[in-house]
Amino acid sequence: MTDVAAALRDAAGRLKAAGCDTPRLDAVLLLAQALGITPDRVRLSPDMKLDADAAARFAAMLVRRAAREPVSHILGRREFWGLDFKVSPAVLDPRPDSETLVQAVLDAVPDRKAALRLVDFGTGSGCLLLALLHELPKATGLGVDASGAALDVARDNAARLGLAGRANFVLGDWGVGLAGPFDILISNPPYIETAAIAGLADDVRKHEPLSALDGGADGLDCYRRLLPDMARLAAGNAILALEVGQGQADAVAGLLASLGGVNPAGIARIHDLGGVARVVQARNTA
Repeated sequence: MTDVAAALRDAAGRLKAAGCDTPRLDAVLLLAQALGITPDRVRLSPDMKLDADAAARFAAMLVRRAAREPVSHILGRREFWGLDFKVSPAVLDPRPDSETLVQAVLDAVPDRKAALRLVDFGTGSGCLLLALLHELPKATGLGVDASGAALDVARDNAARLGLAGRANFVLGDWGVGLAGPFDILISNPPYIETAAIAGLADDVRKHEPLSALDGGADGLDCYRRLLPDMARLAAGNAILALEVGQGQADAVAGLLASLGGVNPAGIARIHDLGGVARVVQARNTA
């Protein structure tokens, strides 16, 4: 019967050989799931023994991870903004970089107890919308997505987080057919250049939905389609916030500046913890 220390050592070596970027962390998270304990307890219990059932569960998960299936898909969940989100192959994995958008919006809201109306275009798992509703107790939100399977995940997350009463989700093509106005309009649209898709890590390219990744030849197709509807649906003094890829902030800011009602001087580029301009944010002044 092996112990935690040996299991982690062997697993991390195997995952490193398979090309995983964070082999030790991956092994800890998977072993915690196999044992039914927290990752912190795994780290603090090197002498804990694995029984046969736990060892078998761990071995099965390692096979999947070594094949580059994301840890979040194996666990069925991912933490975002301190909240536990269900994930599946139908949705883009919530990523820490996207928390930059949540914080940027919250920093721009003068009264977090106001009855604000939010809309999230391409909501996926619902992580952006639901994180904001969690912090804005009187706000209501609408999540729009072109994937019914993604909306099922988002609805499940809203129910799990106790936010179903303030969140609605609809199948849609960006803002087509929607009626506003909304006080906060957000999106993390597909922004990867089509030619770059083939070079993505297997974890992403093989396991996350292409429709949530491919932003067209220059990565900006979805912004061009979405921004006119965002402007149309924005209330006076509304906050518009968009996640962007590395090197895209100026181009997206230019698209925003071309919209009626947006003051070019008020467009902000907000950096993530890695120093990348990750969010472009503006206010509707119409």
